[in-house]
Amino acid sequence: MSATLWAEMDDYIVERLLPADPVLEEALAASTAAGLPAISVSAAQGQMLHLFARMIGAKRILEIGTLGGYSAIFLARALPADGKLVTLEFEPRHAEVAAANLARAGLSDKVDLRVGRAIDTLPKLEAEGQGPFDLVFIDADKPSNPDYLHWALRLSRPGTVIICDNVVRSGKVLDAESTDANVIGVRRLFDLAGADPRLSTTAVQTVGAKGYDGFALLRVE
Repeated sequence: MSATLWAEMDDYIVERLLPADPVLEEALAASTAAGLPAISVSAAQGQMLHLFARMIGAKRILEIGTLGGYSAIFLARALPADGKLVTLEFEPRHAEVAAANLARAGLSDKVDLRVGRAIDTLPKLEAEGQGPFDLVFIDADKPSNPDYLHWALRLSRPGTVIICDNVVRSGKVLDAESTDANVIGVRRLFDLAGADPRLSTTAVQTVGAKGYDGFALLRVE
């Protein structure tokens, strides 16, 4: 099987199951025009996040890694009228693009976009009493995954769902001798999640327009 076939299958899924959405298309176009890296979730993956949030009735969502706001739109749209998404972005330019995309989507009032290093912002959220969150989506720098999991747990409650993207990395995570900081960060995440009695967890491998990767799915008990 080839990456071309995976991408074609993703196109088929989107064509059959996801109606055309000019807001999302404009968000991707704006991100591309601004020179942001093309590393957002796919449309099918974004819809998966949206459905997960709706399935658990999430009212408060934390996203670590905003990029251009593409996944934030999916997540914010899943919220009820009194819901809130807090999303954290390190790069000011990325946050600027995300803010414009969220405004265009009519979601600015539901989204609290924080700019700065997430590892610095997360303790501030705790100090502000922002938690607990019902759903946490981790999709930022992979070497910091263990720290993000630590803070996700501090800002969670029993029943909180934590989703972490890019945990397969084309199978490179199998290499216990890897010196790749991204791989090391993912492997540490697996070790911590698997050993923590507070968590029920699994991971699923994915193929598609974003290549060969996967998601870790965790529930706080």
